[in-house]
Amino acid sequence: MKRLVLAVLFLFVLSNAVHARQTTPKKGRPDGRAQSAMESEKEPPCQSFIVMEASTGKILEGQNIDTKWPPASVAKLMLAAVVAEKLKRGDIKLTDQITISRQASKMGGSQVFLKEGEVFTLEELMKAVLVASGNDAAFSVAEYIAGSAEACVALINEKARSLEMLNSEFRSVHGLPPSEGDPEDLTSCKDLALLARSLLSYPKVLEWTSIRTESFRGGSFIMNNHNKLMHRMSDVDGMKTGYYRKAGFNLVATAKRGDLRLIVVAMGSPTARARDIFVEEKLKKHFSQYTMMSVVKKGDPVDKEVLLPDGKLRSVKGVAAGSFSYPVPHAKKNAFKKEVNLPETIAGKVKAGQKLGEMIVTFEQEAVGKVDIVSPEDIPEAGFITKIFRKLGLGT
Repeated sequence: MKRLVLAVLFLFVLSNAVHARQTTPKKGRPDGRAQSAMESEKEPPCQSFIVMEASTGKILEGQNIDTKWPPASVAKLMLAAVVAEKLKRGDIKLTDQITISRQASKMGGSQVFLKEGEVFTLEELMKAVLVASGNDAAFSVAEYIAGSAEACVALINEKARSLEMLNSEFRSVHGLPPSEGDPEDLTSCKDLALLARSLLSYPKVLEWTSIRTESFRGGSFIMNNHNKLMHRMSDVDGMKTGYYRKAGFNLVATAKRGDLRLIVVAMGSPTARARDIFVEEKLKKHFSQYTMMSVVKKGDPVDKEVLLPDGKLRSVKGVAAGSFSYPVPHAKKNAFKKEVNLPETIAGKVKAGQKLGEMIVTFEQEAVGKVDIVSPEDIPEAGFITKIFRKLGLGT
């Protein structure tokens, strides 16, 4: 009898356990449905990302954009920024000859296998930095432009501060993982987008980062760009990838379609493929949703007069001193307003190009731009007789 009771109890407990297992939803699905093994193990495509329109700096989308993260070889874009600035000032030239040091020849990781005593031009080494991601080339350039890698790191951080990269602190010129106990390079998606936006003003940098394949050392070594997204999307024309284990797979990419140029940064992806697919999706999404709207064109007349009590002409109508465009969703093209701020009068003579006032551009009640309004011509002061006649109400 006791055995029979125990058997019944065992079957009762077993039945309840099976029922609970069948009816209790697994975690991770908002609809309560069981999550598959593949879904439960799926990693996020990246730790952080940002999508920015290049000309205005408008952020179109992002997640964890200020989170600090190691950039890996993307840090070489900071070296490119310092080089580009020195080239613009005339401090250095692309044809400068750089002799490879012993320390540079011993750099590990991605490299172009520089040998002590070899000589290359600055441009050859910059291509090696941005196409092959050569750590040895980056170290050689840093030594040349600053005297040492340490001095170049100081220039890099100074440049980062000037670009208001508030979440960045660089400790290397190449982005290699630090030695045990040493601090690593840190930056953020937003900071890298600001950097990329700045680099777009230097055509050479975009040219270098858009190279897919380039020969080096007289053709004995072929450099292949690590940015495979350029093969996936014809619109993509730069910039830089980066990877080491802790940093994951990072990418700063820029692409242009029509008048719209986008910058996308993704950091901390589990694989290069996941990163590239994610960035490609973001580019396609925002290219399809946004257009670059020309709101003001240089020379556009302003339909409001400024009186010139002392001028040869009684009044002048100003024109826009420059152009202004803004990225807008296709459905909101008519959401712009332009507010013209001009004084009633301006005393004395007026010169061509002289600022008269300004035009404030608003989008959905938010000020997004400002354009100066200037005089389209020289207007000299009226003569003495003309002024007298005007006071008497007899002249024009």
